[in-house]
Amino acid sequence: MTEDWVWDETLFAGAAPYYDRGRLPYAPTLVTVLADVLGLDGTGRLLDVGCGPGTLSVPLAPLFGEVVGVDPDPGMLDEAARRAAAVGGAAKSRWVRMRAEDLPADLGTFTVAVFAQSFHWTDRDLVAATVRGMLRPGGALVHVSDLKGEQPGIEGLPHPGVPYGAVGELVKRYLGPVRRAGRGVLPDGTPGGEAAVIARAGYLGPERHVVPGGQVLERSEDDVVAGTFSMSYSAPGLFGARRDAFEADLRRLLRSSSPTGRFSERGPSTEVFVWRNPSVPAAAGSPAGQ
Repeated sequence: MTEDWVWDETLFAGAAPYYDRGRLPYAPTLVTVLADVLGLDGTGRLLDVGCGPGTLSVPLAPLFGEVVGVDPDPGMLDEAARRAAAVGGAAKSRWVRMRAEDLPADLGTFTVAVFAQSFHWTDRDLVAATVRGMLRPGGALVHVSDLKGEQPGIEGLPHPGVPYGAVGELVKRYLGPVRRAGRGVLPDGTPGGEAAVIARAGYLGPERHVVPGGQVLERSEDDVVAGTFSMSYSAPGLFGARRDAFEADLRRLLRSSSPTGRFSERGPSTEVFVWRNPSVPAAAGSPAGQ
């Protein structure tokens, strides 16, 4: 992360109930692409690090024999368990409250470990190396995120776009100009450079796949409010006693942009990097063994 930011348990405080409704979905064919790229056949074990409410691990569960999701937020794990039960996946799913830095925690060996927009919240060098030790030879670490820099247009869509810029300014009015992250701040945002970190841990690759988005999404005012509260930098816990006032102002802003309370946008594309755990341990002194 950054030298002056320390993780704390309030990072997503109160956000879990809003995540499923508020976050934009991954590209529609992501699960199919992962099944093909990784050769998933209903066996093996999946480790979802920073699983949140099971956004990716729940739909992937039918492609594995067992799924283990770890997350430090108990609300997220409750949501993940609920979602898994709703689709009949409770029997093969296990949800463990812990930080990624506390792995391996005797969880065993895995075929695939996935980080779905969660790797940047961890002590990345430590976690990448630890997870490699939990993967079977030839297993895969999969890094999943929205495609950076993409700007899907809304031309021709039936409703106004979500006024994200104005929403961001409203958040700053309540929480200050510097991005909040739990009890701390991230003036420069979350770190990048994942490829260098993962390569240092001795993985091979990566293989890059872009899964096209662009699907038309209709969003209600409630959806946009949920999306705002699902973000770390505007999680409900950050507003304290001003939470209700913020929501009231947010709803007024949204109604001024769309009196019908309906918004249109296009789903983002999803970027996937697949890194492989070498099948043969690296020799002493080689880059992968250092």
